[in-house]
Amino acid sequence: MRDIKLLLGGVPRDAEGLANFERCNPFDDSVATRAAAASVEDARAAANAAGEAFKGWSQTGPGERRAKLLKAAELMEARQDAFIERMVDETGATPGWAGFNVMVAAGMLREAAGLTTQVGGEVIPSDVPGSLAMGVRVPCGAVLGIAPWNAPIILGTRAVATPLACGNSVILKTSEQCPATHQLIGEILVEAGFGEGVVNVISNAPEQAAAVVSALIEHPAVARINFTGSTGVGRLIAEQAARALKPALLELGGKAPCVVLDDADLDAAVEAAAFGAFFNQGQICMSTERLVVDAAIAEDFTDKLASKAASLKAGDPRDTANALGTLINRESGDKLNGLIDDAVEQGARLACGGKAEGVIMQPTLLDGVTPQMRLYREESFGPLVAMIRVDGEEEAIRVANDSEYGLSAAVFSRDTARAMRVAQRIESGICHINAPTVHDEPQMPFGGVKSSGYGRFGGKAGIAEFTELRWMTMQLGPRHYPI
Repeated sequence: MRDIKLLLGGVPRDAEGLANFERCNPFDDSVATRAAAASVEDARAAANAAGEAFKGWSQTGPGERRAKLLKAAELMEARQDAFIERMVDETGATPGWAGFNVMVAAGMLREAAGLTTQVGGEVIPSDVPGSLAMGVRVPCGAVLGIAPWNAPIILGTRAVATPLACGNSVILKTSEQCPATHQLIGEILVEAGFGEGVVNVISNAPEQAAAVVSALIEHPAVARINFTGSTGVGRLIAEQAARALKPALLELGGKAPCVVLDDADLDAAVEAAAFGAFFNQGQICMSTERLVVDAAIAEDFTDKLASKAASLKAGDPRDTANALGTLINRESGDKLNGLIDDAVEQGARLACGGKAEGVIMQPTLLDGVTPQMRLYREESFGPLVAMIRVDGEEEAIRVANDSEYGLSAAVFSRDTARAMRVAQRIESGICHINAPTVHDEPQMPFGGVKSSGYGRFGGKAGIAEFTELRWMTMQLGPRHYPI
């Protein structure tokens, strides 16, 4: 078991009153972490520290920011084993998924380092004689990043890397499910030189989450909020940010469709569908939740996917024989079982897999899902995928768009021009052709539409999210005034 403290002003600290909470390993229920449980006053102290640090950090040059971000990437890779151990213990992920998290997160830090010289602007023609007018990107203030548990190293790093590159100070609010994993991100950033309040980390007990987040959003030093998580919580974050007149970047739920047209390479589509639907037990915002398959090839596709899924075993994440680990908790399994019961009672066919047993659930495919079933619309966030048979391209597009969500999507067809036409009509922030719905790269604009949120992480899009665009002028000669 690990004891985790808050990180305020670059210094590890106990929470007010020595309050703490425990996070248990989902596989064996042993206590994985005892973490400091921040109070509202602790949250305000973090925001005060970030606000004070912003004054100096915002004036640093790109070279200094770049060097520290690159150092952080090296430190993250050097502590890969520690990251993996914490993530596996707290979330039930496999060591392979945890190691992949470290690799991608280190890449995000290096991408952010490259962005430090891209925070620029432009000269804008002015009608005033002798006026040099510019639109300049400048740091905005302290940035609050709220990260989830499902890809904690990637998403915890994403919450703070670009803000730091842009000259902002940050507060990382950890997930209650993986406080030790997120806290280690803060540790390596402070070790890399982001001390004295430039990076702050707050952990809180589940029952204190609403009060702590509200205090952080309302604090005058906090200028931006970014949140990755469920749509329900995202709506609450958006409402509070709106009342405070503060911009928010929200990456929320998904119900990603994988459209398999009648001329698709079925073997390629099956491999991508299995990866997209079942990797990390389907607990990824981009996970394939709907297989929209042309009826002409549906039988062959189902048989191939069921065979592939049967080869993927879920269980103890530390057992190398298991490709998949555990669900995050038993409540997730209960929800998934309810979705299965509802679908089967209304005529869906269980093609492979079955119900969760506690936190262990084998890859599961339900064929013949219809709009009357809960699984058609509700985000399952587990290794449960719905297959919907359609008749032709137009119906495939209609079904793909028949969702409140719009994060990621995929289209499979041997005719790339046809696939591009279909992809352009799908309502999503991300769409991949002949590739899985689960894919991310640090330099890409990542985000969704509809109930999947708004704003974009990644690359230059992130600069726009975490800076202010300031209009500046310089009068280079005499100016005429009407009075």
